[in-house]
Amino acid sequence: MDDLFSASKAGGPKPLADGSRPATIDDIIGQSHLLGPDKTLRRRISEGRVGSIVLYGPPGVGKTTIALAVGNTLKKRFEYQHGAGFKVKEIEKIVDEANVRDTLVFIDEIHRLTATQQDYLLDHAEKGTFDLITATSVNPYHNLSDALCSRSAIYELKALNEPELLAVIDRGIAKLKALGREVEIEPFAKVVLARKSGGDGRRALTTLEAIVLGRGSKVSITEQMVDEELAASPLRYDRKGDMHYDAMSAFLKSMRGADPDATLYWLAFLLNAGEDPRYIVRRMVIHASEDVGLADNSALQSAVACFTAIERVGMPEGRIVMAHAALHICLAPKSNSSYDGINKAQQYIKANGVMPVPNHLRDTHYVGAAPLGRGGYKSPHSVPEGWLEQVYAPGIELGQFYQSDARDASTFEQRADTYWETVKKRLSPRRWGRKR
Repeated sequence: MDDLFSASKAGGPKPLADGSRPATIDDIIGQSHLLGPDKTLRRRISEGRVGSIVLYGPPGVGKTTIALAVGNTLKKRFEYQHGAGFKVKEIEKIVDEANVRDTLVFIDEIHRLTATQQDYLLDHAEKGTFDLITATSVNPYHNLSDALCSRSAIYELKALNEPELLAVIDRGIAKLKALGREVEIEPFAKVVLARKSGGDGRRALTTLEAIVLGRGSKVSITEQMVDEELAASPLRYDRKGDMHYDAMSAFLKSMRGADPDATLYWLAFLLNAGEDPRYIVRRMVIHASEDVGLADNSALQSAVACFTAIERVGMPEGRIVMAHAALHICLAPKSNSSYDGINKAQQYIKANGVMPVPNHLRDTHYVGAAPLGRGGYKSPHSVPEGWLEQVYAPGIELGQFYQSDARDASTFEQRADTYWETVKKRLSPRRWGRKR
């Protein structure tokens, strides 16, 4: 009879995550947006028209499980290959075998193949030589060939939620019991395991298995046992993949949205995941100008000071300085007039070219400037108001690039608007209307 330590096809112990895989589509936990009644992937499978499919999602959400279940449902020979080290001659061998028997080819981590290899597989799938399911944990639109993306059905799988992970854990415990291990788990310990698995069903099962191994045939799992095992397992985080960009995006958007709790959560996540603090602070410096800008100039000072502090203080104490600067940026009033203005100015130059510098603005600190027609500049310091009417960029209309983002708030930008409106005796252009 099979047991927990029975040999896998590779000759080693069979992992619990592998042994717990459901054999049919109906038994798959999660991905109801794709596999629920009348959902797109389920309808495709029920019609037996697989063609070419890309399953995209983080590890442990069921990409391989779905592919295996499809193979079982369609009763086709299942050919599994991993993208790492996959050769063209292996594709040719699969083609030869598929000409004899209906075959479903599954390529895990398809992004590791070259574009030529991807397109070669796609060509055979479109000819009907075999059905093709591929899986990737990175964004297919960034990492797969254009042909594979445009001519395949791309389905994004979601991280498992807490109830789904609890169901995965229950299934793992049932499997262990079927293999002769009496396993009980404290209710809250199970919740902790689900919550700390990060939406990854494989991680939940691997952790469960690691807790059980070496503890005999009867095990009672406590919260402490779960915490100890998870402490040795780092957070899933790929500094070059989607998670890197998505987590940073969430952090920046939380600051932009003035949500201090979310700001601290995503900052803590980035730090716990091992992100370079200097990279985080560089983004904070940019954010301080892009989204706070003239509303609170001291936010940029805080961000730059944070950068200096990180270089001199280091971690873990630097996390306090980072939280300080992040909360300053988060809670400061917002203005993106600097960001918007420089973008508009650059777009104008790209479309219209560069105008000649007006003679009255040109340098006159050399002999011969006057004979060349340079001169005529009027210094604002020469009049009591500190300002006088003068053309600085011919053809550029007032408000063409810069429009105040003051929103009638008590900010530097609002005070500046009020001051210059009084001096210039005209309203400053604003993106948003004034309160009447």
